[in-house]
Amino acid sequence: MMNRFAQRLTHAVGLFLVLPLMGCATYQSKVQPAREALARHDFTKALADLKPLADKENDDQLAYLMDYGVALQVAGQLKESNQILMKADRLAELVDYQSVSRIAGSLALNEEMVQYKGDTFEKIFINAYLAMNFLEMDQLDDALVEARRINEKYLKYRADEKQAFELNSFSKYLSAVIWEASRSYDDAYIAYAEAYKIDPSISTIREDLIRSAKLARRMDSYKDWKKKFPDVVESDSWYDRSNGELVIIYQQGWGPRKSAGKNNGHTLPTLVPVRSQTQRARLYLSSQTEPLLSREVYDVQSAAMKTLEEDYGILFAKRMAGIATKAVLSDQIRQQNQALGDLAYIALLVADRADVRQWSFLPQTIQIIRVPLRAGTYKFRLEGVDYSNTSTGEGLDSRDVEIKAGQKKFVIWRSLK
Repeated sequence: MMNRFAQRLTHAVGLFLVLPLMGCATYQSKVQPAREALARHDFTKALADLKPLADKENDDQLAYLMDYGVALQVAGQLKESNQILMKADRLAELVDYQSVSRIAGSLALNEEMVQYKGDTFEKIFINAYLAMNFLEMDQLDDALVEARRINEKYLKYRADEKQAFELNSFSKYLSAVIWEASRSYDDAYIAYAEAYKIDPSISTIREDLIRSAKLARRMDSYKDWKKKFPDVVESDSWYDRSNGELVIIYQQGWGPRKSAGKNNGHTLPTLVPVRSQTQRARLYLSSQTEPLLSREVYDVQSAAMKTLEEDYGILFAKRMAGIATKAVLSDQIRQQNQALGDLAYIALLVADRADVRQWSFLPQTIQIIRVPLRAGTYKFRLEGVDYSNTSTGEGLDSRDVEIKAGQKKFVIWRSLK
């Protein structure tokens, strides 16, 4: 097998030597123009750049589909976003057979020769994004389907002994909110409790556990949480069935981006944080005398960095195997031609580069604002603020929202600078 690969490589060495391999477009360079267009709200260009990439069936398609799905959501094309994300969900779940020759090729050249399958927290995120779209379109039944799908994936990945940060606490938290919106209070409590197990630092989780336990009539659990969180002040509005609720799900900034690590010869990826000016969302509501600030429920950046850190052992082992493979292949060529074998080894080293594929359009954090309200029509607007709570100029223009008794109204907003 290795000899046949070496023979094919011999014929290709000349080509490797003349191609500017280090200048070849990476995944990140291909999507960067679309990211820049999206940041300046040029949605037409961003979508036009991403569509042909997402439509093409290749080893990178899953990553392009996920980014395209987010871009469509930001552009307000929610139905189209869900069509793309459903395609991504099906692709992510496929068990793909990687041929021996392709695996050998990835060792000899680079990791981008194998199909991108997505990280665990990304795969669960697909269903969270589908659910958010359905919620904003007031399609609660469809959002419930995604909540069940999130639970299925959660059970599968937990059985696979995935780390807590891989299990995507936001998706579990969102499923709890969806169950609560459908008045399935016991399911909501269970999901909130599971979200707490994954990440007890979720900013709203203490009141969520107390409220949902009481609504589910799990009075022993309710008393336990009240004792555990004595500083949580309950509100009668939580339990007033004549109230509705406005739920703002705010996606803040940009998650970290993969690049070739300078300290490992550019063959292993590293994650570089993206600075964001807008840090919080401030809600102005006609019924409130004071604006409300968003609260963080998920740190995407932290999950991505912990995932990559967890993968470093495997990635490093593959690169060591790759160096050995390059040496063996080059030596086989040297047996026929010393100079060509030396050149082959150089060409293989030049061809090697870090795999920088990822779901790169994810936000840095996800935050939430929840306001119980009497039934009626309200005016609201959102304003992005920086660390000092000073307006950054980003926001959602003033609009009306109708709140119905016993129902939740969802609004999704993303800041991009």
